[in-house]
Formats: sequence, C-alpha cells, structure tokens
Amino acid sequence: MKYYIIFGPPGAGKGTQAAPLAQNYNLKHISTGELLRAEIAEGSALGIQAKALIEKGQLVPDEVVEGMIARAFGKYRDVDGFLLDGFPRTLTQAMELDEMLEARDEGITAVISLMIPDEVVKERIAHRALLENRKDDASDAVVENRIATYHRQTEPLIEFYKEKGVYHEVDSLGSIEEVAANIRSLMDSL
Repeated sequence: MKYYIIFGPPGAGKGTQAAPLAQNYNLKHISTGELLRAEIAEGSALGIQAKALIEKGQLVPDEVVEGMIARAFGKYRDVDGFLLDGFPRTLTQAMELDEMLEARDEGITAVISLMIPDEVVKERIAHRALLENRKDDASDAVVENRIATYHRQTEPLIEFYKEKGVYHEVDSLGSIEEVAANIRSLMDSL
C-alpha cells in the first residue's frame, strides 16, 4: 500500500488537487473533515464520540481522528493506497501516524507539499470566501490566525519529513491544471 500526504498552507490547493490525484492513482482520499462527517453519519463508536465533542464545541482529540484514519486504512482494500489531506498537522500526529503505519509494516511513500507565499494564501482565501460564501474565510483575523497556526504547528513537519527523505515540494502558484501536471510529474517519478 502507498501512503501519500498532500501538504501545504491554507489556500494552497490541497482540496482542489486531492480528488483528481486520488482518482488518477487509485488512491482513497482521506480528508479528516469528510472522515469525521462520514463516521458521524454512520453512527460508529468513533463517530458518536466525535459528534458529542463537536456538539459541545470541543476539538476532536488526536486519538479519535487517528482511530478514524486507522479504521479507513483497514476498510478500503480495492485501492493502491491513500492520500491524506489535513492530517497530520502536528509533529505529534506525524509520529502517531508513523507508529500506526509501522504496526502495518508500512510507511509514508511521499509528502507532496504545495507551496505558496502568505500573501497568495490571503488572496486565495478571500476569493474562496466570495465564491463559496464561507464566512470564516471572509475574516482577516481568522485568516491571519490560520496562517500563523500553519507556520507554528504544521510547518515543522517539513523538516520531519525531509529527514525521512519523503518530502517533495510543488510550486502551487500556477493554474489548477499546471499544478496538477506538476504533481503528476512528481508522482510518476516516485
């Protein structure tokens, strides 16, 4: 099984690129948000636990999200691998993911990092707010906080995965099609 992580700051195009990438390479796209919604809809034990926390306005703890991801890994057998989107976001989560995969005698195949500067992040998120009527994306303070959180919590994963030799950057400044072509070129070379 292959395990890919699509990585980058908010607005880098992870969600946009993930679905066609998964389809082209017979991967199961695992978005943590979608996974949470699916587990809740299914009424699984993890979904019930997550729903109770969300309804109280609390964050879903790492171990619940990790349990859902482990369950997804065991659930989908007709794929060549998985494309993780939105996980891991912290070094702790990355180490837990490594342990989860090591228990399966597997590991991360590649981290595909979509890179854009902070100013472009702001422009893209503002544009997305208009297109999708996303109120959270319309607030400058919220966007600044998301960027700061990315730099503080998620960006350290770059060094973590570079040290493992699985980190690959893709310039995400082009059109959707250009970025997709760059990702395909990278994937084909791995």
